[in-house]
Amino acid sequence: MTHAFDRQYWDQIWRGDRAQAMAASQANPHLVREVGDLPPGTALEAGCGAGAEAIWLATRGWQVTAVDITAAALSHAAGRATAAGVNGKVRWVEADLSTWQPPSRYDLVTTHYAHPAMPQLDFYDRIASWVAPGGTLLIVGHLHHHDQNSTAGHGHGHGHGGTEPPASASVTAADITGRLDPAGWEIVTAQQSHRSITGPGGQTVAVHDVVVRARRRH
Repeated sequence: MTHAFDRQYWDQIWRGDRAQAMAASQANPHLVREVGDLPPGTALEAGCGAGAEAIWLATRGWQVTAVDITAAALSHAAGRATAAGVNGKVRWVEADLSTWQPPSRYDLVTTHYAHPAMPQLDFYDRIASWVAPGGTLLIVGHLHHHDQNSTAGHGHGHGHGGTEPPASASVTAADITGRLDPAGWEIVTAQQSHRSITGPGGQTVAVHDVVVRARRRH
């Protein structure tokens, strides 16, 4: 199965029957673990969906720019931010991450399962360039693994119609770290995670994640 991952695709996802469940998702546990000890500053979330991670960062003092390609997702996100009392700490931007350019670099750049209409590793290269010197890059993505028949990676806010995301949207930790020049980056975390969550309808869903956290040296 192939996906264009363009605006039409994501608009369809966020206006579909899974949108309400996706919009109720909580902040990714990898973000909570990896970023909880960092001093707050400026943050960019690339592919924010319904805003759970952006809102979590804002409640902890970060000034967040949250970008997504579809207005439907951002509408959910803004409503949740208002309910949490942090809408003034989040700038919501509707944009295509394959072409959008940020106005500045950030102390933290993070993404959770986002895949725009460009090769996955090229996307990670692109967002890595937006990290300020001394700043942190945190990538949480779909792990590329041998079992392509599982329902891995769902329940996190970016649905794929109940099927495994295509191989082109999944990577390994080595794929990502291999793109980060050791002269410019310190790898803090590079792991492949397997966990279970409760998905829509109460069923248990296996989630296979890749998590890379790196600090820009200069």
